[in-house]
Amino acid sequence: MHSEGTTQYDQNVALRNLRDLPSVNEVLERLAPSSRRLPHALVTAEVRQAIDAARNAMKAGDTSLPAIESTVEAALNQWRKPSHRRVINATGVILHTNLGRAPLAQFEAVSGYSNLEYDLAAGERGNRDVHVAKLLEAILGRPAIVVNNGAAALFLVLNELAMGGEAIVSRGELIEIGDGFRIPEIMQRTGTQLHEVGTTNRTHIDDYRSAINDRTRVLLRVHPSNFRMSGFTARPELSDLVQLGRERGIPVYEDLGSGCIVDLRAYGVREPLAQDSLAAGANLISFSGDKLLGGPQAGIVAGDAELVARLRRNPLFRALRQDKLFYQAMEATLRYILFGEYDCVPSFRMIRMTAHEIRERAEAIVPRLGTNGRVRSNVRIRDGESVIGGGATPEQSLPTWLIVIETEDAVAEERRLRFNDPPIIARIEHDRVVLDLRTVLPEEEDLLVQALS
Repeated sequence: MHSEGTTQYDQNVALRNLRDLPSVNEVLERLAPSSRRLPHALVTAEVRQAIDAARNAMKAGDTSLPAIESTVEAALNQWRKPSHRRVINATGVILHTNLGRAPLAQFEAVSGYSNLEYDLAAGERGNRDVHVAKLLEAILGRPAIVVNNGAAALFLVLNELAMGGEAIVSRGELIEIGDGFRIPEIMQRTGTQLHEVGTTNRTHIDDYRSAINDRTRVLLRVHPSNFRMSGFTARPELSDLVQLGRERGIPVYEDLGSGCIVDLRAYGVREPLAQDSLAAGANLISFSGDKLLGGPQAGIVAGDAELVARLRRNPLFRALRQDKLFYQAMEATLRYILFGEYDCVPSFRMIRMTAHEIRERAEAIVPRLGTNGRVRSNVRIRDGESVIGGGATPEQSLPTWLIVIETEDAVAEERRLRFNDPPIIARIEHDRVVLDLRTVLPEEEDLLVQALS
């Protein structure tokens, strides 16, 4: 045993055979006082796990292992570190699915209690929707509700409008939206029967007209925001579907996928505007909140007041509703959009940034990576492409300039940056590490320089 006044264990002492394995109590007694003060069940579980791992390693032939205590201390320290961490995105992918898609705009989180569902003016229970519904209606010109993601929006609409009946949809629009989730499977779970029309590449308005029967409840149109089909293709205009729906008294619902509520065509983003679909007469539309809108994850449904009110009354709406942190982040994002303060929304600022601006930033950073103002010989700047990402705007890219690091082991360099604090996520092209400043926030540049230096 080691006394309290000496080092509690010798990290240079290795475990060489099964007889060297200590008991659980021996390890507990030798741990640092700070670790012993942690919840006994947590510490004991880590000790048992470390002993079991060492035993299995020895049986597998590993005869030189670190002391059990050091393994336990490392595991306990790991519990103290937050799993959800800020990272610097230097990939040039603006809506990076693995990095939280749209980077959030600045907002002040309300700690403690809040008026989430309390009407301060009336002094009675209120509706949590009020925090974003008015903003959305001001932007879109139609009433809107919010659920927790785009798939939930599709599920809610079809469950309310078409459960027990049919939804007519083109075969060319039966897409997979990511992580193995497919539109037909989601539709079936809503209690809606799928009525496919047309072919994979060509669907005409007469295909919809011929398919309508007494069980038809909705005409569904799905925007292919995560793929492009070219060549011998055709599908009806939304206005044609709207006219057919009015003739037969059937609502038209368009799932816009990524969704776009700010015209970004001048910056190379060619996606249909949600407002245009509503102006064309779609009775309902839905789209994501964490893609081209630039906010937190959400599914937004907007359209005819009567239909939106029906969706709000559906019991599933409560099951799919958002929480208080979401409303704070989305309210801030929508207010920036309403007032045209687009540079306050990080994804909009990144999309609108010109290649010239990015080159100037890169040229200012590269000299800082060397010594005495001399540029490192293995670092250079070249032109390249950024992408929107996140299942949005396929085959569309934005011109940019890249910082290229030539190194003997690009994989090792990428890993080194990834293990930086904060982690820096770069990409590898042609055995070189490349960094795209389009997705690096200006306030992150100094951290990037420190890591690269």
